[in-house]
Amino acid sequence: MPLDKKKIRKILEKYKYIFETLENYDKTKEWPIGRERIDITLSRRTIKKLRELKEKTGKPISRLVEEAISGLE
Repeated sequence: MPLDKKKIRKILEKYKYIFETLENYDKTKEWPIGRERIDITLSRRTIKKLRELKEKTGKPISRLVEEAISGLE
């Protein structure tokens, strides 16, 4: 069953992020997914707040930071 141009365009629009990710992988050979450890410096007050949130929510601090950053997008 051949696809017509309308169906192809619809698929490309629906899965645009996936196609862009694959194209970027072809260029860089790096996946934009996964996790990486970094060192950052935070104030003691910020660290205390993060620890309190960790205890309250049961989520790891790294997950809390990721969720806060993804909310900025």
